[in-house]
Amino acid sequence: MESLIIRPGHLTAHQTAQALGIGLPAVRKLVQRGKLRRSGGTDRQPWYAAADVAAYAAKRATARSA
Repeated sequence: MESLIIRPGHLTAHQTAQALGIGLPAVRKLVQRGKLRRSGGTDRQPWYAAADVAAYAAKRATARSA
C-alpha cells in the first residue's frame, strides 16, 4: 500500500507509471538506467519529483515525433 501523505510536487511510483503510460517495472528500469531519479520516500515506496517526470515525458514525446 502506498503512503497517503506525500510532499507537494512529488509523485508516487504508481502515479509516475500512470503519467508516463508505463508499468512499475519500467519505472524501476528508468531509475536503474539513470533516466529518472528518486527524490524521496522509502526504498519500498519511492517518490519522484513531478518536474522530473514531466521533463522525461516531454523528452519521450519529442523523441517519438522525430
